[in-house]
Amino acid sequence: MPTSPRPLSGFPEWLPAQRIVEQQVVDTLRRTFELHGFSSVETRSVEPLETMQRKGEIDKEVYVVRRLHAEGNEDLDPAKTLALHFDMTVPFSRYVLENAGKLEFPFRRYQIQKAWRGERPQEGRYREFLQADIDVIDRDTLPAHVDIELPLVIADAVSTLPLPPLKMSVNNRKLAEGFYRGVGVQDTLGVLQRIDKLDKIGPALVRKLLVEEMSLSDKQADLCLSLAEIRTTDLSFVDRVRALGVSGELLETGLQELAAVVAAGIEYAPGFLIADLKIARGLDYYTGTVYETVMEGHEELGSVCSGGRYDSLATDGKTTYPGNGLSIGVSRILARLLGRELLTATRSVPTCVLVALPSEDDRPAGRRIAAALRGRGIAVEISPTAAKFGKQIRYAERRGIPYVWFPGRDGGADQVKDIRSGDQVDATAADWAPPAEDLRPRIVRP
Repeated sequence: MPTSPRPLSGFPEWLPAQRIVEQQVVDTLRRTFELHGFSSVETRSVEPLETMQRKGEIDKEVYVVRRLHAEGNEDLDPAKTLALHFDMTVPFSRYVLENAGKLEFPFRRYQIQKAWRGERPQEGRYREFLQADIDVIDRDTLPAHVDIELPLVIADAVSTLPLPPLKMSVNNRKLAEGFYRGVGVQDTLGVLQRIDKLDKIGPALVRKLLVEEMSLSDKQADLCLSLAEIRTTDLSFVDRVRALGVSGELLETGLQELAAVVAAGIEYAPGFLIADLKIARGLDYYTGTVYETVMEGHEELGSVCSGGRYDSLATDGKTTYPGNGLSIGVSRILARLLGRELLTATRSVPTCVLVALPSEDDRPAGRRIAAALRGRGIAVEISPTAAKFGKQIRYAERRGIPYVWFPGRDGGADQVKDIRSGDQVDATAADWAPPAEDLRPRIVRP
């Protein structure tokens, strides 16, 4: 007996109008990245499981890939088992190592591709999702100005999209680790990973973790939390850190690097960058500047664009390839905005013009009209049937097609009708064009 397909949670699929929104967002990101000199890369979907497991604390379930009839049910061998990638940074690092002899450094790449994580599906977290990443990677050393440049690229990209305002919080791992060392902490990564939970569980529980799990004294825990409380839109965070009475060379280096990033944000992207010293990023491959971004009015969604500097993620034992990268959670942003009908498209089809048919005998003439319009970049459909014109117009209305083209009869001129306003004018396929706003579907905020 036929049954309806069951929805599979965590794998978002879009209706045609929603897909138009996604494609235009991706196209805008791609154009912006290319304007800044980034080259497109696409990596394979799978990596060896051992590669995925050795890149730090990954608290997401990794999907493994096996043939249906693979022999045996023994434990998976991480060296032989393939896993779907959970982000783009690890595959990109591998890609750089494999192709280093063919790449020009510094290498600027963007990658818009899907990734997979076996999370519990919920709003903002999916098992299959689209990311848009940019990275700059170099050989041996990476200039500090890259830490400044990348958030400005993101600011440029999102400024041209009809999204709620985005605010990027920025911190520096050297600043945090230098501070923790200055108060006598040995396991700085462990403290960073617990500070990274502040927004999820609050300061009281984080303090408890610092004391009970990390064996910090009450004074040490309080100082670490005092650092994490500092959040400014200007350079005043520097004096506030120094006022805590902790010093050290690594701390000072981190302060200077973070100040340079924030100063550039003030000049080139006012209101976009915020110095937020609780931002930690739990993965251990981050070594310097780190970033997290929220949408105003949707802060509970968490970060929609994050990343940071990694100085030793990619190495072949002889040469190290440091980099810095940021990742935009395209699916996370769009699922929220599309699901709440905060974004839509002006129509659900690319078609701008429907060529009506007086009769089936006119279909060849309709094809010639359509070809002429398409040759000038205008998306066209030919009516599926030569029904009465009223039915063909209603077909266009249901499809969201704004214009209907009526071929001339007995030597008369062709005419085109705007079915929204009712205006109908003579036209020729060689020179008629719709208003620019009707040529293609557009993203709108209802």
